[in-house]
Amino acid sequence: MDIELTDEQRQVRDLCREFAAKELRPNARRWDEHHEFPAEAVRQLGAMGLMGVAIPAEWGGAGMDAVSYALAMEEISRGCAGTGVIMSVSNSLYCDPVFKYGTDAQRERFLRPHASGAKLGAFALTEPASGSDAAEMRTVAVRRGDRYVLDGSKNYITNGPQAEHLLVFAMTDRSKGHRGISAFLVPTDAPGLTRGKPDDKVGIRASGSCSIFFEGCAVEESQRLGGEGDGFKIAMATLDGGRIGIAAQALGIARAALEEAVAYARDRKAFGQPIAQFQAIQFMLADMATELDAARLLVWRAATLKDRGVRHSAESAMAKLYASEMSERVTSRAIQIHGGLGYMRECDAERHWRDSRITQIYEGTSEIQRLVISSAVLKG
Repeated sequence: MDIELTDEQRQVRDLCREFAAKELRPNARRWDEHHEFPAEAVRQLGAMGLMGVAIPAEWGGAGMDAVSYALAMEEISRGCAGTGVIMSVSNSLYCDPVFKYGTDAQRERFLRPHASGAKLGAFALTEPASGSDAAEMRTVAVRRGDRYVLDGSKNYITNGPQAEHLLVFAMTDRSKGHRGISAFLVPTDAPGLTRGKPDDKVGIRASGSCSIFFEGCAVEESQRLGGEGDGFKIAMATLDGGRIGIAAQALGIARAALEEAVAYARDRKAFGQPIAQFQAIQFMLADMATELDAARLLVWRAATLKDRGVRHSAESAMAKLYASEMSERVTSRAIQIHGGLGYMRECDAERHWRDSRITQIYEGTSEIQRLVISSAVLKG
């Protein structure tokens, strides 16, 4: 695999790095403290083409590749992990499936304004009683003529408080299990749809999430994405790509922690010398840097396979599993290097640690990733 970046990919990386340094890092702590949605930063991401990175220009996107998307996600998440996941959901979980499975009429209404950043979308799969086990979902869509009526609830929906449209998964035939799930594109101002209060989260607090409730919420047949019963297939294929985005987010969080730990180790003195001179600190930094680079290679491999149109379920699962667990280890070591200061809210190290933890849970837990990987291994 060629791991040399193209000129275009370097330009994307550098553009995002500069934007993160100027617009995200100076504000990230305030957004985290106040649970503040970074509306202006998200608007600028849209203007930069980063809310629909891999969507063709004819549908409002930037027309770039998955490697460019991974690079952008790492840099944006380096500046603010909450902003990173807002961008990730727009790209991976909303725009990508609407482009792949939507009709031209659906793309015009539900994709173009999102890929350009004019509107925000969300992916509504998780429910109070069904997370990893999607076949247990309780939200139903009952067909009545040329409409479907949705009843049920979704929770922990990232972008939920701000989204104009949702990609909603619901049971249309419970007797078929996961093959009875269908997908629908639903405006958030639809009658019968209400939103719960924003979730009070441990980390990624600039990113809004909430529960969504459906009570007699009618949608047209033309708002069904794909065929009836295609929902599970759409969800699983979408999550394969989404895991690349979350793995890249985990990279950005870990890199922020490593860079700040290195700077602190050079500056902080103990026993008459910078703590960077102590072998114990050097070994921690060495392990952190090695794990970070290893994770990045896994992410780039998965993104490259996606660009080639090759099935990448196992590779995406490996990237997300390793990158997310690496991120928690690296951010924890960064706190250790900072000592008591690292445990204080005034230090960004503790925020990176909090932000890293969710990457092992959303878009497929580490346990689910291990199931995907082991299944591929056993099939040979």
